[in-house]
Amino acid sequence: MPRRFPRLAAGVLCLTLALPAHAQWTQPQWDSAAGLPSLATGDSQAASGEELRLGRAWLRQFKARAPQWQDPIAQYYVESMITRLLPHSGLGGSRTLVTLVDSRQLNAFAVPGGIIGVNAGLFAFAEEEAALVSVLAHELGHLSQRHYARGRARAEQTQVPAMAAMLAGMLIAAAGGGDAGVGVAMGSQAAFIQDQLAYSRRFEQEADRIGLQAMAQAGYDPEAMVRMFRAMQRMASLQGGNPPEFLLTHPVTESRLSDTQDRASRLSVSSPRDDDLQYHLVRARALLAIHERDPQQAVTRLAQDDVPEAARRYLDALVEARRGNVDTALAALDALARQEPDLGLLPASAAEVAFDAGRYDDAIERSRRLLRLMPGHLPATLTLGEALLQQDPDEAWRVLRELAERRQEDPQVFTLLAQAAGRSGREAWGHLARAEQLQLTGRISEGIRQLEVARQVAEQEGDAAATARIEQRREAFIGYRETLEKFQ
Repeated sequence: MPRRFPRLAAGVLCLTLALPAHAQWTQPQWDSAAGLPSLATGDSQAASGEELRLGRAWLRQFKARAPQWQDPIAQYYVESMITRLLPHSGLGGSRTLVTLVDSRQLNAFAVPGGIIGVNAGLFAFAEEEAALVSVLAHELGHLSQRHYARGRARAEQTQVPAMAAMLAGMLIAAAGGGDAGVGVAMGSQAAFIQDQLAYSRRFEQEADRIGLQAMAQAGYDPEAMVRMFRAMQRMASLQGGNPPEFLLTHPVTESRLSDTQDRASRLSVSSPRDDDLQYHLVRARALLAIHERDPQQAVTRLAQDDVPEAARRYLDALVEARRGNVDTALAALDALARQEPDLGLLPASAAEVAFDAGRYDDAIERSRRLLRLMPGHLPATLTLGEALLQQDPDEAWRVLRELAERRQEDPQVFTLLAQAAGRSGREAWGHLARAEQLQLTGRISEGIRQLEVARQVAEQEGDAAATARIEQRREAFIGYRETLEKFQ
């Protein structure tokens, strides 16, 4: 299936367009009316807020440079998995943001502000769900222990420059800069932590311990973390000692492996989970994203592994859809959905296939049927909103506006919402939505220019409330731009 969304460079500042009462987006607690506060040092509470703002500003820049894996089904799965792990990671009540990266490299990362990044390549490498969970749990361990803040606290004189430089190095590496970027990140850390190596090892060990405990409590075999790390080491050995990206930033030593093995062996799983079919279906999507130009390679790769037959049939259906055999694909997906009635991923995939084939009525009907069973389901809601755009822009506006209230940091949603606003005669709000989408993707100056267009339209329409809100957002945009300059 072709990608339905453009490669958006998404940031994560909230979208707070002041629409009329029937079309109001709420404002996340962490954002301030004046935009992003300064990055000055302060007490521990202020430092925590600084972490949040700096990390989230970093994410905007990251998404502006790194290729994004725009897959609502995979996004929904990873977000659900993170939600399942959070209460067991010491992060209950925390707000995390997940970004998926269109890269075949084996990598995942955590950044201050609750940001978790996952490469498509991690799915390709992890042949079992517990293996993927082990990496996610490890990253949540870094966040729960606030390792970035603790490292920064050891160099009061260089807190902001050091952290910004370190994250800038991660930005280069994650966006494809490879070893050069990692070198910048490591060098930045060394600049404010003299005993960087030992300190890093301690942090990794702490994250392992938190992750192992979270896995066991969430019902996953903690031994999977040991298996995953050893598999990474084997891969590095087969590649001539060139480790995957994850090991470059998370070095695995024999002593660390021994400690992990020892702790995993002493943990019990009270309610173990079976290997989830849903994971294998999402993994099939990841392989298809990695081998987009030659889908048969994805089929061949999946066939090499011990996966459920349903996963092979699912991937075959997606490949058939890409080849234009839509009826065959839909029949296969419907058969799988009857076989696995509890998996919303299957009817959501069928609705997506129908939309991509231009069968909008079918896509709408399938999406609505799923939403009756699973209200708020992200992939189904996105497909419904996009299909309605082709037939009923006013209804699309309603659906997408409600989705935007729940996903205020999702630029895909606001890209579609801007289209719905324009097609349904809400021109000023459409320009506002476009301006917000631009600032979320790191293009602040363009966003400010778009706000000027929105202001002119609002004044022509005599909408005083919109005019006032546009000016307020302009001031906020300027604050955002000042924060982003930390990464220039």
